[in-house]
Amino acid sequence: MDASPTADPISALREGDVEQTDRALAILSTVFGYDSFRGDQRAIIDQVAGGGDAVVLMPTGGGKSLCYQIPALLRQGTGIVISPLIALMADQVAALEAVGIRAAALNSTLELHEAQAVEQQLLAGELDLLYMAPERLVLPRTLDLLRRAELSLVAIDEAHCVSQWGHDFRPDYLGLSVLAEAFPTVPRIALTATATQATHRELTERLRLQEAEHFVSSFDRPNIQYRIEPKASPREQLLRLITTEHEGESGIVYCLSRKSVETTAAWLSDRGIAALPYHAGLDASVRQDHQERFLRAEGLIIVATIAFGMGIDKPDVRFVAHLDLPKSIEGYYQETGRAGRDGQPSTAWLAFGLGDVVNLRKFIDAGEGSEQFKRNARTHLDAMLALCETVSCRRVQLLRYFGQESEACGNCDICLNPPETWDATVAAQKLLSALIRLDRERGQKFGSGQVIEVLLGRENERSRQSRHEELSVWGIGDELTEKQWRSALRQLVARGIVEPQGDYGVLTPGSASGPVLRNEETVELAVDRSPVKATRSRGGGGGGSRAADGLEIAERERFEALRRWRTAVAKEKQIAPYMVFSDATLVGIVQTRPESVAALGTVSGVGAKKLTEYGEDVLGVLADQG
Repeated sequence: MDASPTADPISALREGDVEQTDRALAILSTVFGYDSFRGDQRAIIDQVAGGGDAVVLMPTGGGKSLCYQIPALLRQGTGIVISPLIALMADQVAALEAVGIRAAALNSTLELHEAQAVEQQLLAGELDLLYMAPERLVLPRTLDLLRRAELSLVAIDEAHCVSQWGHDFRPDYLGLSVLAEAFPTVPRIALTATATQATHRELTERLRLQEAEHFVSSFDRPNIQYRIEPKASPREQLLRLITTEHEGESGIVYCLSRKSVETTAAWLSDRGIAALPYHAGLDASVRQDHQERFLRAEGLIIVATIAFGMGIDKPDVRFVAHLDLPKSIEGYYQETGRAGRDGQPSTAWLAFGLGDVVNLRKFIDAGEGSEQFKRNARTHLDAMLALCETVSCRRVQLLRYFGQESEACGNCDICLNPPETWDATVAAQKLLSALIRLDRERGQKFGSGQVIEVLLGRENERSRQSRHEELSVWGIGDELTEKQWRSALRQLVARGIVEPQGDYGVLTPGSASGPVLRNEETVELAVDRSPVKATRSRGGGGGGSRAADGLEIAERERFEALRRWRTAVAKEKQIAPYMVFSDATLVGIVQTRPESVAALGTVSGVGAKKLTEYGEDVLGVLADQG
């Protein structure tokens, strides 16, 4: 077999007479194992490596990290990476070391002597990249340390955290404006996967990057299938998703409350599904343990509040499920983007009910903050409702929210199963009339349950006590079933024709009800549909990774053999399996069927260090499979 390449390819690439762009491509190929740049990557790298500032909006899985990692290797000095994710820094550093990059983290998890050792490495020029949180960077002692070091660049990751009107607001990010003054000659790059045009403007201003070059990629993630369905028995619906489409695969399940996280994780575990809870109420050591197990295991599901996931660099998360309605499209997009970072087919699934709207509106109204802040939160929620109840392509509406236009995707539940619509104008008028009559003639406001009982003319203790059968609206809606009325109500709330109010979510005519009552506007609603089920070709049996869909039986056997080998290596090294090779790279190896180390080196994702470390072993696994 071929001789292995040098184990230290980076040092040979830092110097030399070759053009910067050629060196960038050489690093991409030799260190990271990729043949070509994607999208704006090359232009961003050239901008920052040349000493310029950049603001980068690029979807999760789009390759943002390379946009500062490669310039840090091209320029003299150490690249400083500002990240809010102390709990993940060790894994980020391990992933870089796995490809031969000298990296470290400086954070509160280190003992004094460990922190001092990292500082000495920095001052000695022995680091390519150094991670730290914004809280540490703005300390006078840290700024003094950085002034004594040679810095190649400063990367501000998850830059949307600076926005007070976006999601995941982190006040400490506001202090990062000091970078422009403290290090005027050091290029800065701010990166995020989620930003509306307003958030984009705000982060640019707050980070003092008005003179930077701006790179805005399409936010589309075509490998993710977006599906939203009405809540019936949400945990049973989730179980069906897992067992029929994602058995044995990694996933994230989001719930609104800590209690729901705990009970859902236990419920899944009782049914033989490997699941762990994650929320801020757990002991810090338990949270860390569960996060590490999720990152390093295959086929494990984490059930979490939104406290989990930002910066998770696990490429083989095959599904993200929401059992409760997210508060905004920004949050929803950020969370669903944690699926399929490797570009392989993945699912974003959400169960949505009217109760979610009531609970979130109550949460907003009872929360702290100015009235302007609450109005902004309601606007975000309304946009999320509109996405849930749209009758056109979800991807089109999702991208439009971020200021981007697209064609119908063919890979969301609406495109795969176009809804039938019906003229619901009369039904909407009947519902509004019932709300008005109950208020005017009985002085009563009710939630959806009792209003539907009145429309259907169904007696109960409450209606008997209030003599609802004497109202002119009693039983006027019996042409629809209770399920149909609940579907109609969700959609009317999403359009602002009906609005839930107060602690109990009582229904009132909404701001958009007037034209409907006056017959000036027709109302088209979607007929409730059966949930879309993705079809999968397993190529020879259930289980295994969806990344291997479409492989022939013999190829799948080789793929599974490589996965077993990868698991053993990862366990021995105490690192996540994807740090050895991603699923996508294993598929590439299987399809290429290399017979030499040199041929293995042509597979995407196989860099020089990994080729040296694992090349012979991979060829041995393939040879054993015949």
